[in-house]
Amino acid sequence: MDVAELANYLGIPISTVYDWRVHGKGPAAYRFGKHLKFAISDVRAWMAQQREPSVLPSATDRR
Repeated sequence: MDVAELANYLGIPISTVYDWRVHGKGPAAYRFGKHLKFAISDVRAWMAQQREPSVLPSATDRR
């Protein structure tokens, strides 16, 4: 997928994808000339890494 497709898939602005690239965040990309492409498998793997850990309520939180 290209940058616009990735942004659409994630529901974010295209500029966010480029900001992630500048700061070394976001999924890995392939460069073909001036075009960036993202493998769906890389995007899914990156998304799995972004998942927040589950927080289980402690015994004192239960009422």
